[in-house]
Amino acid sequence: MPKKKPLILVTNDDGITAPGIRALIEVMNELGEVVVVAPDSPQSGMGHAITISDTLYCDPVTVKEDLPQKEYRCSGTPADCVKIATQEILHRKPDLCVSGINHGSNSSINVIYSGTMSAAVEAGIEGIPAIGFSLLDYSLTADFEPTKKFVKIITENVLENGLPKGVVLNVNLPKLKEKEIKGIKVCRQAKANWVEEFDKRTNPQGRDYYWLTGKFVSEDKGEDTDEWALANGFVSVVPVQFDLTAHHFIQDLNSWSFND
Repeated sequence: MPKKKPLILVTNDDGITAPGIRALIEVMNELGEVVVVAPDSPQSGMGHAITISDTLYCDPVTVKEDLPQKEYRCSGTPADCVKIATQEILHRKPDLCVSGINHGSNSSINVIYSGTMSAAVEAGIEGIPAIGFSLLDYSLTADFEPTKKFVKIITENVLENGLPKGVVLNVNLPKLKEKEIKGIKVCRQAKANWVEEFDKRTNPQGRDYYWLTGKFVSEDKGEDTDEWALANGFVSVVPVQFDLTAHHFIQDLNSWSFND
């Protein structure tokens, strides 16, 4: 008997028509049966937000003719997309969820804010192996062609080997031509953050308003980090866990005099 194709859920945070998700769908169609459930509009920076006080819609849509996947546009967040896909759309639990390809970096601290990675984390919470893919190019005209080879290699490995319970992969791809990418490097998340400022302005009616600005600062000099890998021409792969417990501090915390 022919081997059953894996069922692959595809989502993102840039919206269902974004070039990044179209590239990801193309690769996934080579590997399995694809169902797309993605936001109907950009949801970048939404983190793990979910819709609880508004009506949620999820409608079938045809973005491009003559492609085999089924597609649905959802009025909610990336995490909403995964929830509604698994509860209402899919006929069985997917073998894999892939999110992206994001327009812009989700390395280091960016993973906290990322809608792309929150979709992957939501899938992980539901026991589905998951990967978030991001390209270090924020442009809507970004070239995703050089990423496809590496997206396929990483996805094939996850389908073959699986992932530990509670772990998802955060994959970032450098903005380089395929022949310039040196390979794939397994990394840790760099200790880096945004130093933020607000650009304060006043509108014609005299009301103050603000634009969030800032710069990204990394003081992590390790050569085992995602930031180092990307700066040196590698695809970075960071295993991410959604258990936020600081296990190393539990013993010390138990020594505090809470009950005195």
